[in-house]
Amino acid sequence: MTATAPAPTGFEPLDPAIREQYDRDGFVVIKGALPEADRAYFEDAVDRIYAEEEAAGELRPDKSIHVMGWLHKDPRFPELLTWPTTFPYIWGNMGWNIYTHHNHIDVNPPKDEPPFWNWHQDGYRQNSDLDMDVRPMFMTKICYALTDLSEPGYGNTKVIPGSHKNNTLAGRPEKPGDPIIEPEGAVEVCLEPGDAFIFDRRIWHSRSMNKSERTRKLMFIGYTYRWIRPLDEDVADQDSEWFQNLSPLHQQLLGYGPDHASFWGIKQSGWIDYEIPLAAELKERGLLDRAIPYLR
Repeated sequence: MTATAPAPTGFEPLDPAIREQYDRDGFVVIKGALPEADRAYFEDAVDRIYAEEEAAGELRPDKSIHVMGWLHKDPRFPELLTWPTTFPYIWGNMGWNIYTHHNHIDVNPPKDEPPFWNWHQDGYRQNSDLDMDVRPMFMTKICYALTDLSEPGYGNTKVIPGSHKNNTLAGRPEKPGDPIIEPEGAVEVCLEPGDAFIFDRRIWHSRSMNKSERTRKLMFIGYTYRWIRPLDEDVADQDSEWFQNLSPLHQQLLGYGPDHASFWGIKQSGWIDYEIPLAAELKERGLLDRAIPYLR
C-alpha cells in the first residue's frame, strides 16, 4: 500500500532553508502551485476581465492590461489569499499582522519592441522616504503564472538575485538614445503554467520582451503590514454581502480591522491582540515562535 501525503492546509511551518533562501536571493519559485483545474479556472476569469476591459475601451495601445484591485471580481479570487501551497511562504516570512494592499493582473500579448529599461524596486515613496541602508522589506509579492513562461523570451519577469540588499542599480540610461545594457546577474524567472514565485518588493526586477507567439497572463498579490495604507483604488466593498460572507481571515487579508489599533496588532488597551484572525489561527496551531520577531 502506498501512503498518500496529506493535502496542504496553508499552515505548514516554513522550512528554515526556504526562509534563508528568500533572505539571500530575494525570491523563491514554487512549482505546481496551482493544480491544472484551478489554473484553468483562474485563466478563464482573467480572460473575462480582459474582455471587460476591452469592451470598456481600457486596453493599452499594445492591447495589454494592468488591472489593479481585482480580488473582488470573481467569487474564487479570495481563495488565492490563503492558497494552501503558497500561503506558508507569506506568513512564514512576514508573520500575522498582514493584509493585501496592492494586486494586479497583467495580460501582455506578443509585442515587437526594441530593448527597454524598466528595472525598478516596488514600493514607490518607500524607496525615497526611508534613507537607510538597507531599506526594510515591507512587502512580499506573489506571482501566479497562468500561461507558459518556461523559456526565456516569453515575457518573463527578470530579477537580479540578491539585489534586494542594494538601494541603487547602476546602468540606467540617462537620456534617449543611450544604449540599453542588461544589468550584471539578471536572470529570467521561468515558470510552467500553474507555477508561482514570491519576491521581496526590494528586488530589482523588470518585465522582459515577449518575443513568443503566446500571450503572457499573470496574477500578482502583494502582502504588506496592516499599518501601511492600501495602494489600490478599486478594492472590495467591506459593507457588501459578499464581503460579510467571507471568513474572518479573508476579511483581515482584504483590509478589515475593527479599529485603528487593530492595524498595529494591538488592542485599544495597548496589549498585543492575538484575536486577530491570522494570529489566532497560528497560535491555535502552535506556529507562533518567540525566536522569530514577526511570529511572536
